[in-house]
Amino acid sequence: MIGNIKDLSKTEVKHPDAKLASMQVLVSPEQGWEDYVMRVVEVKESGYTPKHAHPWPHINYMIEGKGILMINGEEKEVNPGSYAYVPSDTIHQFKNRGKTDFKFICIVPKEGHKL
Repeated sequence: MIGNIKDLSKTEVKHPDAKLASMQVLVSPEQGWEDYVMRVVEVKESGYTPKHAHPWPHINYMIEGKGILMINGEEKEVNPGSYAYVPSDTIHQFKNRGKTDFKFICIVPKEGHKL
């Protein structure tokens, strides 16, 4: 399977504590990756994902823009090339801290793919 992100629709992150965040699913069980989902999350200027925790870990790789990743109350600046492992049951949040879109890859187990 080969694709291009330009051909994928964006889905808004529908959570009351999210602002200006969306995602695109690149690879999931539908494409044959049985247990995981790889998506690109986009956070617009002044936007953020919800501050939350869940019982699965995830892996992130920043691809565009400037952001802040908060893990357990500690905020770290992230930019293209930064990567992070967010353990299970850890409070975390991504925020855009730039003037352009902040984008990152997020890989989660399939049970963690929620919109």
